[in-house]
Amino acid sequence: MSPNLRKFIDKFGTTSSVVCALHCALLPVAISLLPALGLSALAWSGFEWAFVCFASLLGLFSLWLGYKRHRVYRALAFLVPGLFLVWLGILVPEIHHDMLRHAVVMTAGGTLIAVAHLVNLRLTHGHVHDASCHHSH
Repeated sequence: MSPNLRKFIDKFGTTSSVVCALHCALLPVAISLLPALGLSALAWSGFEWAFVCFASLLGLFSLWLGYKRHRVYRALAFLVPGLFLVWLGILVPEIHHDMLRHAVVMTAGGTLIAVAHLVNLRLTHGHVHDASCHHSH
């Protein structure tokens, strides 16, 4: 896979995760405005399921490609807890049905996923091969 495509995937993942975090943070306010704006579909739980599945697949694919290149687990240290939180937010009824808890958990998870993509981008595309490298050239 070309370096430009890998970079695009990480940037797209970062942007998507930030949008997810903002969506979750603003959901309590937005949910009351959505019907008036004709955007009630964004409050549909299927949208959230689709977004969490998409974020999970994109994050795992992107970080797997990055890991194959840089061999560092650091990005996973952000992705795994981020994915755990967003899945917790949609699977645990006590969280999913409490708007404030749901917003906090999903925002934290989306933010961690975005950070994972940024770390992966930095590791993959900011790496310089020199004498301090710990892998073969």
